[in-house]
Amino acid sequence: MKIHDLITTSDALAELCERLSKSEFVTIDTEFMRENTYWPELCLVQIANEEEAAAVDPLADGIDLTPLLDLMCENPDVLKVFHAGGQDVEIIVNMTGKTPHPIFDTQIAMMAISQSEQIGYANLVESWLGITVDKGARFTDWSRRPLTDRQIEYAIGDVTHLSKIFPMMLNKLVKTGRGAWLNAEMDKLANPSNYITDPDLAWRRIRSQGRNPQVLGRLKGLAAWRESEAQHKDIPRGRIMRDETLADIASHPPKKQADLAKVRGLSGAWRDNDIGKRLMGVLDKAEPLAKSEMPEKMKRGAPLGKEGALVADLLKLLLKIRSREIDVASRLLTKSDEMEALAAGLRDLPILQGWRYEVFGRDALELVEGKLAFAVRDGKLLMTHVDDMQASMEEGLAEDNAGQACDDGASEGSDEAETKADPKQAKAE
Repeated sequence: MKIHDLITTSDALAELCERLSKSEFVTIDTEFMRENTYWPELCLVQIANEEEAAAVDPLADGIDLTPLLDLMCENPDVLKVFHAGGQDVEIIVNMTGKTPHPIFDTQIAMMAISQSEQIGYANLVESWLGITVDKGARFTDWSRRPLTDRQIEYAIGDVTHLSKIFPMMLNKLVKTGRGAWLNAEMDKLANPSNYITDPDLAWRRIRSQGRNPQVLGRLKGLAAWRESEAQHKDIPRGRIMRDETLADIASHPPKKQADLAKVRGLSGAWRDNDIGKRLMGVLDKAEPLAKSEMPEKMKRGAPLGKEGALVADLLKLLLKIRSREIDVASRLLTKSDEMEALAAGLRDLPILQGWRYEVFGRDALELVEGKLAFAVRDGKLLMTHVDDMQASMEEGLAEDNAGQACDDGASEGSDEAETKADPKQAKAE
């Protein structure tokens, strides 16, 4: 594989993207910094196919990233392969408003062909290629220039290794016939709405007790205000105010700005500074949350109780058995809260739909309905249908009865033989 020098010019990038646009797939990774900013700062982009790889410096003076972004978002003929690519995709969405497409994530794919829940990149490389990844450059300052040779070598390794692993992984997926399982998961990854933060919806991510419209109205206003402040200042939203503090103010709003100095999590300066004044303005204008915006009540079946909790535990045990049997990550099949819902009586669940129903949901439902039971055979914990178990027990009982009847008949025949052989003894008795 040819490894190019660090690309720092528009012409070199355009030439690279022109060649890569003819590939069946490209592997992509990014290095970024976001500890002190709201928006992640893109510091490096690594891209490869099976023949060549390069690192692109997006901070290079005058470089035009359009050919790279077009390859990501406007070329449907090239599959874009990431590993745990959520944050990489977020950066591209921030820059273009679009997600790379078509898209494939090797971390998600690993769940369909192994019991790995969220395998890290280093472990992925170790398991597929037997190569130990040097993590020494992982937490360096990627925004500092010039980049060192060690940093660039480490960064490019992320895509060169992946370009070797992906065809192997795809071949295994084809053999197992589980590629269709991943369609819904990849669709989620490719949905731009997963990465765009609407300030008016920011309140939904904050935990708040109760369903009081006045409290939720204040929470919505405060969350939107904090999001806008953080975006404008380009600092993490937590630097403005933590979630806990925001929720506390929504529940117990101060009557005047001076009272902000008494709020836990805020400094005394809030009593008379401009940001405190803006916060009080948000509280003054806050309206009760509209009925149409009220969060839905948590749908629950009957309370689990002790017996229901035991059923949920049995479902979790069944999940472990099934995951082991078919070598798939349990997280891809279902989650704990869904099994608890099933145990509580709910039936409108993803686990009871599509391929998940065929692979696990049917047995889970039959276990809840008493049609399936656990059994131990040859030292292994297995599942068996209750009807089959009953039939097996009845068959075994019939065999025992038949055997007993034979034994009784043989015993009677033996007694008669003894009597005929010694009539004097029989007469004496």
